[in-house]
Amino acid sequence: MISRHILLLTAAIAVIGANSLALSPIAAAVAEAFPGRSAADVVTAAALYGLATACSALLLASQSDRIGAERALVRALLMLFVSLGLAALAPTLWMLVAAQALAGLAAGMALPAIYTLTAQVAEKGRESQALSFVLTGWTLSLVVGVGLAALLADLLHWRAVFSLLALAAVGLALGVSRCHDWGVRTVGEAPSSTLKALRIPGIHSVLLNVAAYMTAFYGLYTYLGPYLGEVLQLPASFAGLAIAVYGLGFGAAAPLGRLVDRYGATAAACVTFAGLMLVYLGLIAAAALPPVLLGLCLAWGVANHLGLNLLMRQLAEIDPAQRGAIMGLYSAITYMCVFAGALLYRPLFTHFGFAACAWASAMLVLPALGWALGQWRRKQAAVE
Repeated sequence: MISRHILLLTAAIAVIGANSLALSPIAAAVAEAFPGRSAADVVTAAALYGLATACSALLLASQSDRIGAERALVRALLMLFVSLGLAALAPTLWMLVAAQALAGLAAGMALPAIYTLTAQVAEKGRESQALSFVLTGWTLSLVVGVGLAALLADLLHWRAVFSLLALAAVGLALGVSRCHDWGVRTVGEAPSSTLKALRIPGIHSVLLNVAAYMTAFYGLYTYLGPYLGEVLQLPASFAGLAIAVYGLGFGAAAPLGRLVDRYGATAAACVTFAGLMLVYLGLIAAAALPPVLLGLCLAWGVANHLGLNLLMRQLAEIDPAQRGAIMGLYSAITYMCVFAGALLYRPLFTHFGFAACAWASAMLVLPALGWALGQWRRKQAAVE
């Protein structure tokens, strides 16, 4: 039975994710409201949203350790409500851009708080299962949120999209504030800055794995659409289908979290990261075969979900007293990798093609696989 706490956290992820993804499909409709502006100008708001999220995760995530993750999440959701309300009422494009930047600040504070609360409320022995369910919020935002945003923009107005998201944010803030028993918070000397969490022993290797892992994903994901459209000359609908299939795979992996709890994170990490490498290598061989590529996108979603689950669980267990700050570092690295992946993979895609991008992604998963194998060997040696 999924608890009310987990449902609220999943819904919060879905709302935050929907806002971060909604501008792309409705950019043309938004541009029509501002004379002289193009859809490319509107996408600037999305770029600043990502940058603001990364900065906020570095500067504000430690609030979860100081005031409690549930209070930090309520404040972040109220800030999100205000920012989305401003976006819905924005009279100029620059007001919309500023509103999205404010939404990014709210997201950077909310996401670490959500991951921290997930670890707090999860039943002992079912941590991965709880985290898997919460991560399906990203699938909801990708599969349902983006489609609903486009539909609302067509049937009503693009301002209705942000109005609905604003109402959802304030509703979630009320739900979180009225929901009690958020678990026992581990009290310790909270860092005055998220960057001080970098001094925690053992965190550097995991964060490096996160950075490589996220760059591998976002770099390849960024150029999947251009490859399908420009190189294979497939319609935009096929690119949308490929992304939807990935999202379905990501969501379908949620029940597999219980297997991680049952067989242990170390063994699951070895299998997951090896499987993800095989998916990336498979994309090299099957990139020119659209039906096979769709199947690999499904497997990509499953493997990526499990890999994220394992990396986030490892971070959450390093130092429970500084969990908010640690998850802030995770969120900051994630959003920085959105830019890094697109930047680093561009010359690969331009000069060597999509296959070279897939090869680079496979190699970037190697550090995580090596780390998992090292953990497994140490565990086996301890048993012997």
